[in-house]
Amino acid sequence: MSAGIWRPAYRMLATRGRTRRLLVFIFHRVLATPDPLLPYEPDVQQFDWMMRLVSENFSVLHLEEAVYRLATDDLPPAAACLTFDDGYRDNVELALPILRRYGLVGTFFVATAFLGNGRMWNDDIVEAVRRLGSGRAEWGGFGLGSHALTTAADRLRCLNTVLPTLKYYPHRERERLARAIARQSGVTDQLTLMMAPEHINILVARGMDIGAHSHTHPILSQLTVEEVRDELARGRAELERITGRAVRVLAYPNGDTRRDLSVRDADLIRDMGFVCAVTTDWGVADRATNPFLMPRFTPWDRTPTRFALRCAWALAGQMSPQRKSGRSVAEGIWTQT
Repeated sequence: MSAGIWRPAYRMLATRGRTRRLLVFIFHRVLATPDPLLPYEPDVQQFDWMMRLVSENFSVLHLEEAVYRLATDDLPPAAACLTFDDGYRDNVELALPILRRYGLVGTFFVATAFLGNGRMWNDDIVEAVRRLGSGRAEWGGFGLGSHALTTAADRLRCLNTVLPTLKYYPHRERERLARAIARQSGVTDQLTLMMAPEHINILVARGMDIGAHSHTHPILSQLTVEEVRDELARGRAELERITGRAVRVLAYPNGDTRRDLSVRDADLIRDMGFVCAVTTDWGVADRATNPFLMPRFTPWDRTPTRFALRCAWALAGQMSPQRKSGRSVAEGIWTQT
């Protein structure tokens, strides 16, 4: 049975009432094979059926176009966007061919400090857990305790304990500790997890959009206004240098509005000339949503039926976008740019 059977329901749910709704999907990685240490990341087989379902049921737009059309009440029924955060190389090598197979477009948000052989702090910890043999991760000297690594469940439990703790350490200290743990565990500094500049240009040549994601991926709420401006400007400038194109959309690094950023950051981003920014808040946008605090939808279900039902649940308003003070989409932000 065709996956397109969901389209009438999505069109109805996305146009209930006076306004249409925009579903913005968020991905980070697409894996060659399932990884027990990354259970929330789809592998290529899962991503393929996801994109087939999306292509047959949604009108997929670039993010900037979708937000503009939401503001002008010109959004097609069952509109959606596909976004990818951080700049992993598998986005180009594995996700891009599948997007092109189904005629889909996406927006890729790249943290520029990690281009080439760089690696994010969380991947330092993941690869350390992967590298260590059966026994325990003795990380008390780093203030992160001792963790059993006997079974796959132990390793995942270790990650689910250490990553949320280390995430809110001061930015530079977090990076230093994570890299020290990786080196102690025998992880080489040279891993090809992230895109190189040429991968960004491949995405652009294939019709994809590139968005800013800061330079070093800090938690903005820990920084001063000047530090936030420098992080975002530096990341955008590097992407514009690589692509020769203006970068007008942004994804917040660590985008939870409850803890990672505030309206201060949204106002700064607007003043810097961006036209919209996306968070990691779960929700679906409508014309009343602040365009600089756009929610997204995390597709964690791993069967087609449950995934399709989750999309319907989101469009039905079971994940309401967080309303933050500031301009709504409908207030014509593009008149300023």
